[in-house]
Amino acid sequence: MSMIKTIAHAWKIPDIRKKMVFTLLMLLVFRLGSNIPVPGIDRAVLGQLFDSSSAGVFGLMNMFSGGAFANFTLFALSITPYVTATIIFQLLAIAIPSLEALAREGTEGKKKIAQYTRYLTVILAFIQAIGLSVGLFRGALISTDLFSITVIVLALSAGTAFLMWLGEQINENGIGNGISLIIFAGIISSVPGGVAQTLVKYQAGEVSLISILLFMVFAVIVIVGIVLIQQGSRKIPVQYAKRVVGRKMYGGQSTHIPMKVNQAGVIPVIFAISLLQFPITITYFWPNTGFSAFINKYLTSSGDPGFWIYGLFNIMLIMFFTYFYTAVTFNPMEVANNMKNNGGFVPGIRPGRPTVDYLTKVMTRITFVGAVFLAVIATLPLLLQQFTALQIGFGGTSLLIVVGVGLDTMKQLEAQMVMRNYQGFLK
Repeated sequence: MSMIKTIAHAWKIPDIRKKMVFTLLMLLVFRLGSNIPVPGIDRAVLGQLFDSSSAGVFGLMNMFSGGAFANFTLFALSITPYVTATIIFQLLAIAIPSLEALAREGTEGKKKIAQYTRYLTVILAFIQAIGLSVGLFRGALISTDLFSITVIVLALSAGTAFLMWLGEQINENGIGNGISLIIFAGIISSVPGGVAQTLVKYQAGEVSLISILLFMVFAVIVIVGIVLIQQGSRKIPVQYAKRVVGRKMYGGQSTHIPMKVNQAGVIPVIFAISLLQFPITITYFWPNTGFSAFINKYLTSSGDPGFWIYGLFNIMLIMFFTYFYTAVTFNPMEVANNMKNNGGFVPGIRPGRPTVDYLTKVMTRITFVGAVFLAVIATLPLLLQQFTALQIGFGGTSLLIVVGVGLDTMKQLEAQMVMRNYQGFLK
């Protein structure tokens, strides 16, 4: 109810209402583009390809694209090349000193890295589009001459570049993170079809009522858990010493540093999925080879024993990226130095290195809880789909992204409302 009230209050403010309308229009453009077919594709053959067992391999990619991947439309690649490019540059920023220095230059440095990320996104989209055209979807091509393949590759690459631009426009003129909202919209769009498919299977006797109830209970538990973890934080008390400047006395107050249990949000899950999809992308170039058979058997959620190997890698990558992204966004050394420079200290902890060690220790412990939670939420749906006939495609990973993006968007909306009221007060 509080979320609905917040949206209702925000809608009454002209500036924020304009941003909300702009965001909705951009998401509408995304959904329209997801239904524009790429030229030169035989739709009948395409349907047969995704009716086969290979369709399950690309379930997550199809879910993120809102069905555009299975229909091979303009946004079939979705925004995954951009996510992959972001991962690569964040890892390179640690390994390459020049990129690390660039990242620390503030706004200008971030703009430069963002520009490099755009270039790499287009390159990755181009490579992936070639793989799809000459690999997975080759049998669905009406013509396999160079011109037809070039048109398809350029259309898919342009679609990803347009989505990247669309996300940046939402960041600048709308509300929320544009890239996350595009993924959010893609997942939400698959819900009606998944529900209808489940009802058809239930009427046909392929899915039991117990399985449906089990999924609903699981979804409620996951949503409640996500909200609790996303909102949960450890408050580190900070005391500021009194100091006299001229004739005035400053300091003496107590405050706290909120350290979130899940500082990384949904980013680790998205990063893990993107990396797990990379070996599958390689098989686009050699669809009927031993390498492709090996990947499909051992490194996909539909393979045997690939289901268990995929799940294990998924857990490991999620935990790794949770710690990695938390370390990127929260620097104990910087926080400790800022407190020391302003006369602040944690009660019972000496300023300087002891404070850094204390903050690092606390961050490591609470991040472990968040990492385990993310890994469990992302893995349970795989088990649920493996041992039941449910194929809703809206499992823990989807719920995690949807709820996480929803919460982050609401926080930004509330922050803009507070900022507007604050500015109005100053006026």
